[in-house]
Amino acid sequence: MIRNSCDNCGKCLKVCPEEAIYMDDDSIIRFDRSRCTACGECVTVCSPGALTIYGKQVTVEEVFREVIRDKSFYEGSGGGITVSGGEPLRQADFVAALFQTCHDAGISTCLDTCGYAATDKLKEVLAFTDYVLYDIKHMDTDCHHQFTGVPNDLILSNAQAVAASGTPMLCRIPLIKDVNDTAHNIGKAAQFIKKLGDGIGVELLPYHRLGVGKYQTLDKPYAGEAFVTPSPEDIEPVKHIFEEYGVPCTIGG
Repeated sequence: MIRNSCDNCGKCLKVCPEEAIYMDDDSIIRFDRSRCTACGECVTVCSPGALTIYGKQVTVEEVFREVIRDKSFYEGSGGGITVSGGEPLRQADFVAALFQTCHDAGISTCLDTCGYAATDKLKEVLAFTDYVLYDIKHMDTDCHHQFTGVPNDLILSNAQAVAASGTPMLCRIPLIKDVNDTAHNIGKAAQFIKKLGDGIGVELLPYHRLGVGKYQTLDKPYAGEAFVTPSPEDIEPVKHIFEEYGVPCTIGG
């Protein structure tokens, strides 16, 4: 991204293959993120450090070296490693290889996923997964598409695949006031989760705004500006609906 330290030297313009960096009519360097391929060429020539790339490529072995350092802690706590995201199933082959390596070392594994991925890739990771945290955001596919950009058919189908695999799972609902906390939607969610199998519970996660800073850092508009965090008084009736259907329900932080 371009920071205030840019000295307008123009070196980045010369190396950007997609012309994502350009000079506007006022001779100010601008950045068109939609054209950027994250090749990193501009970062290498930016002497004042106005451009940077967040994240880095790593190998399974490099990640595992970090994981194995805390093996004694996992053994003492009964825990293990959790891979989340973003969406970890976007890199399913990597996660499966990492989880297999962890299993070989006696470290338990947890997958935190929204479930929007090819079912064969999900099953590839499940083969080495001890526990699944599974997001269910909305039961109505049109509403799900409106608020997330994708329908929920694959997500619900994959939730059934996780349950059928026998891998322990916990469904989690990011709860947003007047979006997915209606009695109708929660009732549908409770029925669905109940059918997944006895013992599969749900954790309600009240919406928070901790991600706003990430969008600002990436110069991206935050689409959830109008979202409202439900109050404790809003959440209790939701919890009660799940309990009425016999679905264990907790409230997360």
